[in-house]
Amino acid sequence: MSQTLYPQPNHDWLLTRGVLTRRFLALLVDVVLMTILGWALAIFIVILGVFTLGLGWLAFHIIPWLPLFYYTLLVGSEGATPGQRAFGIAVRQDIDLSPPTMAQALVWTLLLWVSFVLACVPFLLALAGPRHRAAHDLLSGLVIIRQPQISY
Repeated sequence: MSQTLYPQPNHDWLLTRGVLTRRFLALLVDVVLMTILGWALAIFIVILGVFTLGLGWLAFHIIPWLPLFYYTLLVGSEGATPGQRAFGIAVRQDIDLSPPTMAQALVWTLLLWVSFVLACVPFLLALAGPRHRAAHDLLSGLVIIRQPQISY
């Protein structure tokens, strides 16, 4: 009877409090970092192209794939991008809050960019749920949580 009068507290709000604002600001930082990395890579490719008499300029085809590699490798290996770490959030598996696998990171990254292509409509799902999970989080089985709440 006491269970119906006093429901068990839900501690998810400790993990996801303030995550939406932090996610947006982390995305802006990551975009700036990818831009800097992209320009550095472009300058390197130009210099490589000059030294290889134009053959190195074929490497310009790598630059459009930079965001995919950036997010997949950083989320899959460390559980957060530099922007996410700067704002104290991390990407974790929804089941047990362990770091994501490389396959989950790849799926999460691809669905993230599909969400951008779909005019950011899948991001509106994060406003509705109590855990602030967007469509790409739900479909990949990941959740974004605050970093200090993680026990390593």
